[in-house]
Amino acid sequence: MLQTTNKPPLTIRLCQPRGFCAGVDRAIQIVVLALKKYGAPVYVRHEIVHNRYVVEGLQSLGAVFIEELSEIPAEHRQSPVVFSAHGVPKSVPADAQARNLFYLDATCPLVSKVHKQAMRHQRLGRHVLLIGHAGHPEVIGTMGQLPEGAVTLVETEADAARLVPADPKALGFVTQTTLSVEDTAGIIRALRERFPDLQAPAAESICYATTNRQEAVKDTAPGADLYLIVGAPNSSNSRRLVEVAERAGATMSLLVQRAAEIPWNDIGTISTLGLSAGASAPEIIVDEIIDAFRQRFDVTIDLAITATETEDFPVMRVLRDVELTPADMAFVNGAA
Repeated sequence: MLQTTNKPPLTIRLCQPRGFCAGVDRAIQIVVLALKKYGAPVYVRHEIVHNRYVVEGLQSLGAVFIEELSEIPAEHRQSPVVFSAHGVPKSVPADAQARNLFYLDATCPLVSKVHKQAMRHQRLGRHVLLIGHAGHPEVIGTMGQLPEGAVTLVETEADAARLVPADPKALGFVTQTTLSVEDTAGIIRALRERFPDLQAPAAESICYATTNRQEAVKDTAPGADLYLIVGAPNSSNSRRLVEVAERAGATMSLLVQRAAEIPWNDIGTISTLGLSAGASAPEIIVDEIIDAFRQRFDVTIDLAITATETEDFPVMRVLRDVELTPADMAFVNGAA
């Protein structure tokens, strides 16, 4: 006899692309490969990426997370220390060299590109305007590429309105890579209205992954009763995706780190769920959340493909002699 399900129907609009970008993937691989090559402990300055699940997974493999190089005990000075994907001020590798530490720089190549753009502006005699969020590690790292006073942080259009530069004709801007595309466009527009000679970077600062994930969410949000973004509260790009979903028409948009955080009693009756993940959120958590909805709903997956990403950033040469297997990355990607 055929059994019929009593579960209510639910369509999940699953974004593609979602989750890990090439820079995040590379940073995690660097820690994993360093552990395979050199053994534990491998020290990591700051969270390698802004995701607690990833950090705890690497800790279980032998990574030790620190905030300052001074935390590395004398007996472990020969152990590798990895700099996070967000980038670091120039003072950090200088400090590592002064302490005779062996460091591996996992800064995302696209963040390094922004560093070079900022330095180019300064070399050409421009004061640098950095559009970004105060206190974010990437902003701290970018500002730390140039002498103190050479960079002014602009967070909002109100900041742009208040800005009083020494020479309005000698300005260049760069941006944090993980910002809202719409918000950033508004700030740049406000700056250009006041400072027509403002020079743009040689290439777009907001990275491909940030743009692609925002466009995917924007396309799939209209008509969604609920939109979930998998990501951490300190992940800038994940929080921007929540905002994009709300602006684009989702009835409710929430940031969750794990399925256990889904507020089942608050979401009410839903028939369409939007689902994406920030660039530092692992696919294994997306799978976990889909499984949680399958337990409660008769789920149909509607895969929304809005872009194809082929970017691949290789690890540094010193780690390329170590084989990386699917099993090594199963803790974030799931079983192969």
